[in-house]
Amino acid sequence: MPDAVPNRCRLVLIAPSSGDVDAAIISAIAGGDVASVMLPRGARSEQDYLAFVEGVTPAIQDKGVAVIVEGDARVAMRAKADGLHFEGSKADLADMIERHGSKIMVGTGGVKTRDDALEFGETQPDYMFFGRFGYDTKPEAHPRNLSLGEWWGEMVAVPCIVMAGSSDESVAVVAETGVDFVAVEQAVFAHDDPAARVAALNALLDERAPRLDEE
Repeated sequence: MPDAVPNRCRLVLIAPSSGDVDAAIISAIAGGDVASVMLPRGARSEQDYLAFVEGVTPAIQDKGVAVIVEGDARVAMRAKADGLHFEGSKADLADMIERHGSKIMVGTGGVKTRDDALEFGETQPDYMFFGRFGYDTKPEAHPRNLSLGEWWGEMVAVPCIVMAGSSDESVAVVAETGVDFVAVEQAVFAHDDPAARVAALNALLDERAPRLDEE
């Protein structure tokens, strides 16, 4: 980790949703600045997911990186994670924020239109995620997510995360929209050396990402 948080778009890692990925995650965050690691549940059972999250969370947090659990507040609390990624109805999201928002971050995503984004934004989540876990198999980021992220960043104070594609160039393109965070999975974890990939992407962001206003 660098001594200071970069004043630019930062990486959010989406961990692979299957397999024994603990070592790859720890390797990745050793490669440079990472804001947070999201841990998709995938096809894991509730018990397997809890064991996975409890096993990897302390090592991630030890590097100063936040851990975000997908969908299950009980797992997030038991593992002492930093955040919860919840996608559901606006009412359910509001309830989740009311019950857990004072203890952990609660963010959301899954929206596909500006109207839906604003509607869910009324609940004041800690972040809005544009994209879907596992849908970064193409080299480029989805144009809709790029458009929504750029618009959201200009209109709304709540931070947003935009899913990149599998290529390095897509990471730079997302950052150039001025968003707060760019999410990557394939661009890091589809390679043999996750640490080297994180280092390379941070170097690219240093070169291409605009500086964000300091509030």
